[in-house]
Amino acid sequence: MPYEFDAYVTAALFSKSGQGIFALGDGTVRFDTGEVVEAHDGAILCACLHPSGEGVITGGDDGRLVWSQTSGPQEIAEIKGRWIDAVAASPDSGLIAFAAGKDVHVRDVADPDFARTFAHESSALGLAFDPKGRRLAVAAYGGARLWFARIAEQKPMVLAWAGSHIALAWSPDGKFLMSSMQENQLHGWRVADEKNMRMGGYPAKVKSLVFMSKGQFLATSGAQGVVIWPFGGSAGPMGKEAAEVGYDASTLVAQVAGTPTGRRVAAGLEDGRVWVCDLEGQKIEMLKAEKGAAITALAISADGKRVAWGDEDGAAGVAEAP
Repeated sequence: MPYEFDAYVTAALFSKSGQGIFALGDGTVRFDTGEVVEAHDGAILCACLHPSGEGVITGGDDGRLVWSQTSGPQEIAEIKGRWIDAVAASPDSGLIAFAAGKDVHVRDVADPDFARTFAHESSALGLAFDPKGRRLAVAAYGGARLWFARIAEQKPMVLAWAGSHIALAWSPDGKFLMSSMQENQLHGWRVADEKNMRMGGYPAKVKSLVFMSKGQFLATSGAQGVVIWPFGGSAGPMGKEAAEVGYDASTLVAQVAGTPTGRRVAAGLEDGRVWVCDLEGQKIEMLKAEKGAAITALAISADGKRVAWGDEDGAAGVAEAP
């Protein structure tokens, strides 16, 4: 089903129950069942699912963190005068983390009085909880910082690598932490021994990365096809070559989404098209064949049967994946 929202699509998500959700640059959250929630006075800058799996948590340039459900919005926190431009949540621990400038704040959905703040020397640009939701990784200049999310006074573990890191993904077993950078490269660490993994060769910035198939593969954007890194074994991708699926010399992959336990991967392209593919047969199924504005948001349902997308001009859609 196509939509025309007339606002930049910041995020597309599927709830635990399979409902399609869109977070927009006009401050609204739209549900594929028709509900519209006025969540922010200004643009939504980031979004993730609530730890319950129902509804969406959004951060805005109004300094507010909001949980939106079809019944309406609920403010979780406000940092006056700051933009909230990164957010993460853990269904296992019930924790929510959000970044405002150099500070990262943590809240607990089960305890309204719980609050932690972790300060950094540079802006916090990306957040990711480990699989158990106990450790929080923060992407910033010079690498990633790892914090125990519930402990107030501590020094972070620093996974160092020169340059600006902007987005993070933990492997499902918690052994690897992967980072996309301002440069056209991917970087990673084996957390136990801080072993560096430099994964270059990308023609563009890696805007999107996701683990899939129970952590066997990491899919990324940033090339003419979806780049698939193998992660089987204790060494992960070290010493192995990446594969590229859906290569098209005329455009670049802007966004990727993958099923957490299966092998279905979806791609949103810079030229506005969207496709889905099963890595077993590598047959590309085009879900949106018409070209348009660059895809800025993409999601695939956990069962791989539905894909949602949105672009920078406000066009969006939800389609059944064949």
